[in-house]
Amino acid sequence: MNEPQRFQEIIQHGGPPLISDGAMGTLLNARGISFEQSFDSLNLINPALVAQIHREYIDAGSTMIQTNTFSANRFKLALHGQEHLLREINKAGVELARRVVLASFKDVLIAGDIGPLGVRLAPFGRVQPEQAYQVFSEQISSLAEAGVDLLIIETMTDLFELDEAIRAAREAASGLGIIASMTFTRDNRTLLGDSPAKVARHLVESGVEVIGVNCSGGPSQILHILREMHQAVPEARLSAMPNAGWPQQVGGRIMYPAGASYFSEYALAFWQYGAVVIGGCCGTTPQHIAAMRKSIDSTPERPTNGQDALAVLELDDQAAEIHQPTQFAQKLADGQFVFAVEMDPPRGLSTHKLLAGASLLSEAGADVIDVADSPMARMRMSPWAVCSLIQRKVGIETTLHFPTRGRNLLRVQGDLLAAHALGVHNVFVVMGDPTAIGDYPDAMDNYDLVPSGLIKLIKQGFNVGLDHAGTDIGQPTSFFVGCALNLHPENLQNEIRILKRKIQSGADFILTQPTYNPKSALENLRIIRDSLEGLEIPILAGILPLASTRHAQYLYHEVPGILIPEMILQQMNSTADNGGQLGMKIAIELISELRPAIQGVYLMPAFSRYDIAAEIIETIKAE
Repeated sequence: MNEPQRFQEIIQHGGPPLISDGAMGTLLNARGISFEQSFDSLNLINPALVAQIHREYIDAGSTMIQTNTFSANRFKLALHGQEHLLREINKAGVELARRVVLASFKDVLIAGDIGPLGVRLAPFGRVQPEQAYQVFSEQISSLAEAGVDLLIIETMTDLFELDEAIRAAREAASGLGIIASMTFTRDNRTLLGDSPAKVARHLVESGVEVIGVNCSGGPSQILHILREMHQAVPEARLSAMPNAGWPQQVGGRIMYPAGASYFSEYALAFWQYGAVVIGGCCGTTPQHIAAMRKSIDSTPERPTNGQDALAVLELDDQAAEIHQPTQFAQKLADGQFVFAVEMDPPRGLSTHKLLAGASLLSEAGADVIDVADSPMARMRMSPWAVCSLIQRKVGIETTLHFPTRGRNLLRVQGDLLAAHALGVHNVFVVMGDPTAIGDYPDAMDNYDLVPSGLIKLIKQGFNVGLDHAGTDIGQPTSFFVGCALNLHPENLQNEIRILKRKIQSGADFILTQPTYNPKSALENLRIIRDSLEGLEIPILAGILPLASTRHAQYLYHEVPGILIPEMILQQMNSTADNGGQLGMKIAIELISELRPAIQGVYLMPAFSRYDIAAEIIETIKAE
């Protein structure tokens, strides 16, 4: 029996699952290889290191290893100037793995590893499906010619991209079995918003031999997703390859918290829910694989009923789902420079323009969309409904602006619970604009809580499972809460005093009002940080791109708290018809000057010019 046929026989036999290997990149980095370097090129320049890791996984009990070719496609190799070495790198990866297997004298399959292209496909990007197909074909044909036993297409976020990879595999490597694996965000959806059930049904219809999930979070989240896939398509053969938990940055290093024994507890549960291939992804090591191997070997037959151990895992899974941090929170915790963009809810029922704008911003690389609540005290659609629509339709996280003005304690708490139930877990707490300046100047303007009080209610009440009266609300919320900061206040010490109360109440991040004076902003930030003993909370600087000379004059003369230096006003006055382009240029320069002292940007595009915001994001990311 040849090796491709043996893969088919194993997954159809119904016996113990194949045990794949774990992370390659994690171990390479731990042994001195920078994340900035091309790991795939090590097949040529340091094959001994790659071979050593393959051998460690085989010794740990892997019956399938993946070639070191995850990023060996034309788009990703071009980032390192190595696209001309594509076939050489892929073939070397297969030959290297084959030599290690032969030297081990063990029965181990070799899976040709194919990762995402690292580009966006139309309609969400500029790469056409046919181009993606050609790039996948180039890599897959190289792996097939070198003699892999099967293909694993993994860590995919876009079903359209995965479709092209599967099509390329069917045509460029006919006869090879395929494992097709997606990765999911913290809300158990793909990056484009597809559910595990939809993914499972789609991939089964594509005809691949094994479907599954990898990367994402730790074993708890993977089990939850695997169960949804199994329930949607019970006959599907599944694979499960979790990360060693969500990554954490400790002392400048990326650490993964889930240990090997924790993985062993989940191996049987994966098998029970239809996994014919079990392995690990980011952060996993030979120790994790050995623990799962031992757990599987100690169980002669696939578990088929509800065991006490599995029931405990299910409870852990539910708790983990509740307390998972938002993607926005995780990015800030990881030290990433993030982009938040403010959008106003529509005045009426139509949301088409709003969703089109959100899609554009997501495609450009925005990390989160901030949805204002009745800006300038003008009647708009309720923002938590808009947040929910954006998250469901576009697949990008949102931050709900939550003013205290105009809400009593009952409404505050009810609105917060509604937002959380809709999956909106990022909240920005502000006082809100007075109704006297808006559409309904006689409307009620009272409030029971100032921003620091609302932050305290959320972080020290709701997030521990209690309402304002101390009554149990059933289960705790997981809100990530922001507060406001004016970088150019009339009384800086008073601003510091108020900010200190917000931080003591539990604020997680800070959004500033718009700034046009980086020198003054940086000096005030220094004073604020010194006064608050370092102030390690992430700060996103407010940037409001000027749209025209008239817009600049309006902000300067009529909007309290916005200070525009005379030099910028003169620049805007010197333009004729292209004020928006100059405003964008000024915004980019502001961000560049502020960047060393902040962790992100809070863009507030005027007049719904989301194209300007998108271009700013793309320009800064390209620097």
